[in-house]
Amino acid sequence: MLRLIALIISIVLQLIAVFISLRLTKVTKYKISWILISLGFVFMAFRRLIDLFQFMNRPALEELNLLNDWIAVLISILIAGGVIIIPEIFNYMRKIEEEKAETEKKVLNAIIATEEKERKRFAKDLHDGLGPLLSGIKMAVSALQQNEKDESRLEIINNTQSLVNEAIVSIKDISNNLSPHVLSNFGLASAVSNFIEKIADKRLVKIDFKTNMKIKRFDSNTEVVLYRIICELIHNTLKHADAENIKINLSCKNETLDLLYDDDGKGFDYNEDAVRKSKGMGLKNLLSRLDSIHAYYEIESEPGKGFHAYLNLKV
Repeated sequence: MLRLIALIISIVLQLIAVFISLRLTKVTKYKISWILISLGFVFMAFRRLIDLFQFMNRPALEELNLLNDWIAVLISILIAGGVIIIPEIFNYMRKIEEEKAETEKKVLNAIIATEEKERKRFAKDLHDGLGPLLSGIKMAVSALQQNEKDESRLEIINNTQSLVNEAIVSIKDISNNLSPHVLSNFGLASAVSNFIEKIADKRLVKIDFKTNMKIKRFDSNTEVVLYRIICELIHNTLKHADAENIKINLSCKNETLDLLYDDDGKGFDYNEDAVRKSKGMGLKNLLSRLDSIHAYYEIESEPGKGFHAYLNLKV
């Protein structure tokens, strides 16, 4: 009785295995290795059915015992053959992962390229649209300023002149931040240096920037991504870290670019998975940009120990 129960349980489990393996055949794109293994499961279940038939109809038939033995040989051949050539499935899966990663990279690059295109368009619209209008207003106010004799009205005109001048400067700054002409004309190191000078003028934090690149140029996508990454790191430090010092080392040697970034701020508990799942866009965007250029990076931060980032990229 116990043997009958064991046979029935064995048959049920093997039929389930057959069902699952046959369903997975489509997923594996009908690779021959998985077909052989699936056939092995089918014949294993068939053997169990023969064993059940022999148990229910005693005495056992010698012909069925012989058939059972040959089926066992066939199962061994099928399973061995499937296992020997199963690497094709892993190669297929690896190829799928590589294609997925390449597709994700293309999507990220397309998003970044579109974003930069829109930044340039918006910057051009500001510069070419609002710029001339404000310049025209400035000329009109200057004319009023020269002809006005009333002290009270002249004071109003002078204040208006100051506001227009400030608006013109703001438009230039906004336009340059959206699409820095220094980056496109002089390269990454000059653009970063120019950005840092603007921060230093406001005396928000002391920034020590070192580079050996000078006027060295890379492809435009790499320069734009790295520039945005550095600006994002500085922005995050200014906004969240309460830091007094930032150290940035940007170097290139043997077609390998290295970026070291450190601040002495309050730090935080850094967890990459949590950052990628968070709703905040700062570090999340930064990681997406790093993925888009396939950069190797290490990021460390702990409460009270500042923020540290290392980036390595073949250029």
